[in-house]
Amino acid sequence: MDISTKLLTMVLAVLLFVAIVGLMLFIASRTERRSASIVGYVFLFPSILMVGVGLLYPAVRTIFQSFFDAAGSAFVGVANYQTIFTTPDDLLVLRNTVLWVVVTPFVATAIGLLYAILVDGARGEAFAKALIFLPMAISMVAASIIWKFVYEFRPDQPGVQQIGLLNQLVVWLGGSPQQWIVNSPWNTFFLIVVMIWIQAGFAMTILSAAIKAIPEDIIEAARLDGVNPIGMFRFVTLPSIRPSVIVVLTTIGIGTLKVFDIVRTMTGGNFNTNVVANEFYTQSFRASNQGLGSALAVVLFVLVVPIVVYNIRQLRASEAR
Repeated sequence: MDISTKLLTMVLAVLLFVAIVGLMLFIASRTERRSASIVGYVFLFPSILMVGVGLLYPAVRTIFQSFFDAAGSAFVGVANYQTIFTTPDDLLVLRNTVLWVVVTPFVATAIGLLYAILVDGARGEAFAKALIFLPMAISMVAASIIWKFVYEFRPDQPGVQQIGLLNQLVVWLGGSPQQWIVNSPWNTFFLIVVMIWIQAGFAMTILSAAIKAIPEDIIEAARLDGVNPIGMFRFVTLPSIRPSVIVVLTTIGIGTLKVFDIVRTMTGGNFNTNVVANEFYTQSFRASNQGLGSALAVVLFVLVVPIVVYNIRQLRASEAR
């Protein structure tokens, strides 16, 4: 496609957008006096159309394709789902995904909460918070490359220098360098560390704001009653920020279920580190197995939906208080 064709396509797209917006405003101006609800539907229609075309249709099509073979031509029923829940490799993928979801949200939230409490009101609080929040500004791929250098391995031989930070520390302490992201099953935990490193800043930011929103009179009343720091955290801070803690846990949990970049960049899913999102990519775009790839996408969707529903309910409950 040459430059003139691209420019023409861009101009046509802009004109189409202007025409649609103009048509919406014209219809709204004509129906404003008759019914305000009609005007609302007019402005809501483009959003509904985009959600339908960009979200609902692909979701229904993916579910439909999950019941067909690799080429998407022969109906195979639930055979793809049987493969996911019976094949050793796919069971390993599910196990790793569950491990990510069980470990990452709780550890990242705990670190963020502890850090938020420790730096609250301290001198240099803004700088201390910026340090732990910085990884949030880095893409998953960039963070994975950084940690890949941290875990880098060189053979333990005379004259060979370690370039990986972790292995260099091990050598300085008198140990032998290890292949951290190769040796299973611990390599999965070393990948999880990267996600925790990124998400701890998010948890700290949300929970720090929640802590600062606790009314001063509650804190002063607890201090007058002689509550010690541990009791203050247990009976005052934690109950007050419970909705925020749940939101942070569920949000990180959703992100962890969809983790792809870290695994793809650091191991490619090899060495028993594969997860559902990476296997979905592999089957759909590398192995050209549309049926199994779609079934994996459906499984991932089914796992995410309950967390999203629970998150929405907790947000509504917190707003109602």
